[in-house]
Amino acid sequence: MDAITPLIEEARAVIHAATSTAALREIEIQYLGKQGSVSGLMRGIGQLSAEERPAFGAKVNEARALIESELEARREALREGEWAAQFAAERIDVTLPGHEPRVGIEHVLQQTTNEIKRVLGGMGFVYQESPEREEFRYNFDALNYPPDHPAMDAQDTFYLSDDVLLRTQCTALQGRVFESTKPPLRVFTVGRTFRNEAVDRTHNHTFHQVDAFMIDEGVSMAHLKGTLGTFARAMFGPEVKVRFRPDFFPFVEPGVDYAISTPKLFNGKWVELGGAGLIHPNILERYGIDSSRYSGFAFGLGVERIPMMRYGIDDLRYFFENDLRFLRRYASAR
Repeated sequence: MDAITPLIEEARAVIHAATSTAALREIEIQYLGKQGSVSGLMRGIGQLSAEERPAFGAKVNEARALIESELEARREALREGEWAAQFAAERIDVTLPGHEPRVGIEHVLQQTTNEIKRVLGGMGFVYQESPEREEFRYNFDALNYPPDHPAMDAQDTFYLSDDVLLRTQCTALQGRVFESTKPPLRVFTVGRTFRNEAVDRTHNHTFHQVDAFMIDEGVSMAHLKGTLGTFARAMFGPEVKVRFRPDFFPFVEPGVDYAISTPKLFNGKWVELGGAGLIHPNILERYGIDSSRYSGFAFGLGVERIPMMRYGIDDLRYFFENDLRFLRRYASAR
């Protein structure tokens, strides 16, 4: 028992000399841990006689309680000082200028989409959503693509199954609309499209399209050109002129590519904007629309092309890299 009293005095001295709660934790392990000094005393109890063991055990437990009490008292004293130092280090100087709050930026493509919706909506076209996960029959069959047609080579995409794919064009909405809505009608959609292409300055596997179509009695190429002229002038300025050149798309007949020219862009040179034409009679008849009575037009273009032309952006990849320096440059550009 003579070893217990010196151990208590030694522990007290070490505890009072500790300068941090972390040091106290080490001291606690040293004396009260499984391999600590107090536990070591209990391991020697087997060398005592049966009469000595109860008194020795009580003394060891008393020593443990006393050391625990000393540790807790010292821990409270040190903790107050540590908290005071932490609060002083983290103190906020309310006289310093504050940080300007970060405000979200509307993406330049979203700005463009909003403007497209405003312009086409003002021309009487009704906006409809269409699925990105599309059925083969709407993406190709309903658009007059014969099986194994060469035009499909340019629209290789990502197939989820033999009959389900990521849409290659927003024109896939046409079949869904014709199933539920009869003419006259004016509809448009804007959304992401997908094609299996190598990524470079002018190509991406993901891009955005706007597609619009109208069906009514007596709709002609003149209505198409007038609509595209109005749309282009609203997007690029009142000086814009529109030009048609023959082109082929399975879902229109005749088909054209259309270009615009304005003194504000590329020194007035003609720049191709998209594809268009009169909706193919085969498509109308497929959905029970009398092609001898009704006709219609459709046009589409890439959404990215509009800000690229407006602001001289020369790399399609910038729109998808989420570089805040690029996005801030065109925040509220219009």
